[in-house]
Amino acid sequence: MNNTRFPDNKLMSRRKFLALAAGIGVTALPYARAYAADAPVLARLIPRSGERLPVVGLGTAVVFDIGEDAAKRAERRAVIQTMLDGGGKMIDTAPSYGTAESVVGDLLAAMGRRDGVFLATKVRADGHEEALAQMRESFQRLRTDRVDLMQVHNVRDVRDAGVQLRAVRELREKGAIRYVGITHFQARAYDRVVEVLRREKPDFLQLNYSLAERSAEEKLLPLAADAGTAVVVNLPFGRGKLFAAVRGKSLPGWAAEFEARSWGQFFLKYVLAHEAVTCVIPGTDKPEYMVDNLNAGRGRLPDAAMRRKMVEFWRSLG
Repeated sequence: MNNTRFPDNKLMSRRKFLALAAGIGVTALPYARAYAADAPVLARLIPRSGERLPVVGLGTAVVFDIGEDAAKRAERRAVIQTMLDGGGKMIDTAPSYGTAESVVGDLLAAMGRRDGVFLATKVRADGHEEALAQMRESFQRLRTDRVDLMQVHNVRDVRDAGVQLRAVRELREKGAIRYVGITHFQARAYDRVVEVLRREKPDFLQLNYSLAERSAEEKLLPLAADAGTAVVVNLPFGRGKLFAAVRGKSLPGWAAEFEARSWGQFFLKYVLAHEAVTCVIPGTDKPEYMVDNLNAGRGRLPDAAMRRKMVEFWRSLG
């Protein structure tokens, strides 16, 4: 799963949050665009290959499940364009995200931008043949014969994941897939994720991680780093819990020390400061939100002492 400040946070609009950040008001967007042109988005190495991947991407759960709505499709196309123009690459989707795969496929085809995207999707069908069939259907919806990353969605146990991963690797051997991964979005599933990670050693692991949900720091992130597995983070805003906690509050002055200019950047920079994290994929439905996300991948990141201060700040909101 992915998230968005909207609908991950339905309690306050993103524009209102941007307006709160450091007192910059509604002029945040022009400023953000100017700042975006000044520095590249940080990119990190994918351990298995050494390929560099920009640290901010795009999730599509909920926000790209829009069917044939022309106005929303135009807006989502602008989101993708903004991400690519701003230096991002990764788009993550799944068959279970309603019409999101088809919407992404149609928009990329219309834009002629498939080659500029690191495209990721998922498989969760039981059985080898069923998994192959589901992946081929994803290729059709995405209007491509190749995806960069195929992930076993919400792994259940080692046996099932092994069957699904064999199907994924079969298509990788045929050149249809570049990287193999696994995902889960619930901390209560981490024990089984650890088991699959140790046994199967996938190229990528996607998990939930945020200032509000830090359990991945205890075992999963260090294990992924030791295994040479890239980490993609979903739910970086804790399903809106983070935004709800700071509603009406000004960004602390010390956030300037790591160049956070909005609450969104504050939250994303906490996640990105963990060296095991390769990319974060907040769901995004407006171009200005994409600009703000990308700016979290620019400038300084909090060091270990500052991250502890951020945790204490979060606890103080209690």
